[in-house]
Amino acid sequence: MMSVVGAQPFIKPMQPTPSVSPCIQRRHTLPASEVRPLNTQDAISVFEIEREAFISVSGECPLHLDEVRHFLTLCPELSMGWIEEGRLVAFIIGSLWDQDRLTTDALTLHKPRGSTAHIHILAVHRTFRQQGKGPILMWRYLQYLRCLPNVRRAVLMCEDVLIPFYRKSGFKVLGRCAITVANLTFTEMWYPISGHSYMRRNSEAIRFPQYPLTLPLTKTDEHVDV
Repeated sequence: MMSVVGAQPFIKPMQPTPSVSPCIQRRHTLPASEVRPLNTQDAISVFEIEREAFISVSGECPLHLDEVRHFLTLCPELSMGWIEEGRLVAFIIGSLWDQDRLTTDALTLHKPRGSTAHIHILAVHRTFRQQGKGPILMWRYLQYLRCLPNVRRAVLMCEDVLIPFYRKSGFKVLGRCAITVANLTFTEMWYPISGHSYMRRNSEAIRFPQYPLTLPLTKTDEHVDV
């Protein structure tokens, strides 16, 4: 299985934690904004966001609830969730694939020895769309993949209307995807993952995170926020 110890540069506070006097009792409050890997306890929240985002548009969900649990059990390190005050507001679920192009098997299988990160789904809760969260989370996820030494590229399949959205995240079109769902067709896109040698040279700074990442809210997204 792939090591995930390289995640620390992207899953840590972006600002130093303020010191607290020992005479002052620490308040037990939830971080305002964080990202972390998902787990099976997040599955229902993931599916609720996904169902609203996709069924209302296409009538199909990329992943059913049992499939969400399946990937969060097999490869939780390839998922990423954005949490605000304890609430999941956006997420990505991925797995590993070991072929040049996606096939129907890629929809349900995780190939631990694969060098391709297959991004199954990116979704944002309806009340948090048009805030730039989709592009920010995708950028963080792609940077995180650079820490995983076996991953050489990321791929996804999307409907044509979303091609401009993913192009702006750096993805390039591979061509028409071999997978169809009901009457839906898709375009396959890819993103090269590099920078692994840099991460290995800086391995002294790579450990499991003590704190979640505090995400800055940047400019509002002007495009489709999935």
